[in-house]
Amino acid sequence: MQLTQNSLETYGFPQGFFVIKSLASGRLLDVEASTSDDSTEVILYPEQETSLVDSLRDPLHDNQVFGIDPSGALFSRSSGHALDVEDGRLVLRHRRPITHPFPNAYSHPLPQFIYSPENKEISVTFDTDPAYPPPNASQNRASVAEAWRYKRYLLSSIPMRKPKTLMDNASAFLTSAISTPLSFLSGNRNIESSPDEIFGTGLDLREDEILEQDRGEEGEVDDSPDPLRRVRVLGVTDATDSGLGMKAMLRRKWEVIPLREARKKVVTPRRASAGVTA
Repeated sequence: MQLTQNSLETYGFPQGFFVIKSLASGRLLDVEASTSDDSTEVILYPEQETSLVDSLRDPLHDNQVFGIDPSGALFSRSSGHALDVEDGRLVLRHRRPITHPFPNAYSHPLPQFIYSPENKEISVTFDTDPAYPPPNASQNRASVAEAWRYKRYLLSSIPMRKPKTLMDNASAFLTSAISTPLSFLSGNRNIESSPDEIFGTGLDLREDEILEQDRGEEGEVDDSPDPLRRVRVLGVTDATDSGLGMKAMLRRKWEVIPLREARKKVVTPRRASAGVTA
């Protein structure tokens, strides 16, 4: 069968090169530090080149430009390397030789990316368990080992809060002490904490480690002055998505904007010739 332009599969993405914008933050997917090193993280960063005309763009900002190949692999224009998923992070991946036992964390088939223009989601499909457990780890846990097959994997942005100041921590401590004075005096403290309470403590809990449905109101705050935001590939099910808030849903929405070969033509109405009436 001879392939034609109409039969080529682009997995929902436009043909050619494009930028990918987060509808939640307005930032673009960006290869961090414009490097080409293996496992370089792909992040969100403010738009660095506003022109969508390919010939007018500064090549220095090609780290914010991507393409899709015929196999469904998403790749960076600046390096030519494909994108992979490593511990939930979106990273650059150099092609690697097959090593046994195959597949493994080092050597495996690249994931396939699919964009839905209708619901604005970018889904990721894997040929094998993206956790790449050792072969002997799943022999006696078949149901657990197959759990990844029943998940949908979606690209999502992650909110980032500004760092807590000493005044913020002091205020939170005083508020907690005033609201539960007897507990502090008696030493009988409630060990159960809500997600909002966890966010207010000094626990080393990263934003991307919080389940989407457990973030709570404070966990949805995105007020950090840092221009960088993280993205994660989330494994979700109908159960985990039950009751998902509007902000969490918006973080999974993306606009894929194709680059153009030339400027758009501006059509102006023609003036009527002198002496000619309409």
